[in-house]
Amino acid sequence: MIDIPVELGDRRYPVLIEPGILADAATWLAPIARGRPMPIVTDSNVSAHAATLDAALSAAGIATASIVLAPGEGSKNWPTLEFLVERLLALGVERSDHVIAVGGGVIGDLVGFACAILKRGCRFVQVPTTLLAQVDSSVGGKTAINSRAGKNLVGAFHQPALVLIDPDTLATLPPRQLRAGYAEVVKYGLIDDADFFAWCELHGAALLAGDGAARQYAIAHSVAAKARIVAADERETTGQRALLNLGHTFGHALEAATGFSDRLLHGEGVAAGMALAFAYSADRGLCPAGAAARVAAHLRAVGLPDGLAAAGIDASGAALVEHMRHDKKMAGGTLPFLLACGIGESYLDGSVDLADVERFLDAQPR
Repeated sequence: MIDIPVELGDRRYPVLIEPGILADAATWLAPIARGRPMPIVTDSNVSAHAATLDAALSAAGIATASIVLAPGEGSKNWPTLEFLVERLLALGVERSDHVIAVGGGVIGDLVGFACAILKRGCRFVQVPTTLLAQVDSSVGGKTAINSRAGKNLVGAFHQPALVLIDPDTLATLPPRQLRAGYAEVVKYGLIDDADFFAWCELHGAALLAGDGAARQYAIAHSVAAKARIVAADERETTGQRALLNLGHTFGHALEAATGFSDRLLHGEGVAAGMALAFAYSADRGLCPAGAAARVAAHLRAVGLPDGLAAAGIDASGAALVEHMRHDKKMAGGTLPFLLACGIGESYLDGSVDLADVERFLDAQPR
């Protein structure tokens, strides 16, 4: 087993990574349950994994109740949040109880936010079943739902009590979802770890093809990187945690242009967004053109979009920039961008002119 701590003082929690951990989850959940029921929230796509966890808890004498939501980004909304909160209240969840989120980033974000506001804060456990959730969204305490104005604009910082990662759950993940999650793995190399990006170039295809050792290494390396950044800047106040948003400013605008639909998965938007961030950096003379080309080439090689055309986006630069104006990072009329001087050399730039971004986007192939 790999045990990676997220060091947040008295809110410290472990991220445990081990193939097959779901079937033995009661070993780690029973001590925090303290005899209380542990509701399980999941979606219909991963109900089999939730059933494995349910059986493990029941065998250990821990009462459970399953809440199954509709899958997909469309569930991260006010009506689903209200439904979930009311169901948890009807189950008698107390502030010291733990709700278990079993699923991808949508379930983790939704359950985490529900627990942040339920009785002014109850506890929860993340059991991520997608690669994207395992390497990114399950760790760090960002929870949210979407609004008509944009993605993740209503939420709270609420850390889990425990994260259990079973790489075996990836065996049931559709190839497209697996590739989308891999974009977040690549992100850690592009932020500040050129050697890890080189590892991705060598082993990314094997990871996507089912190499268990490559998957476990990538998950552990990514989680350790995120844990380090979160411990240093939990609430994104110093700018260090903002580095985790590489590709997201462009990517969220692309997602908004598709109505946050399955036309463009979140990880696909991040992939195209990272390629655009590097291309824009090169356009401004900040980054060697060869570095931007290398990023785009790797994304293409693993089947991820490397720009607007590959992401199926035909919106104008003005329309995409308008989506960016609703970004939650906007402050004083300025939107900070994650740009790069090279691979593994990303930085936050607060001087970007959105009119220039519009010009750049209009020049991109459709």
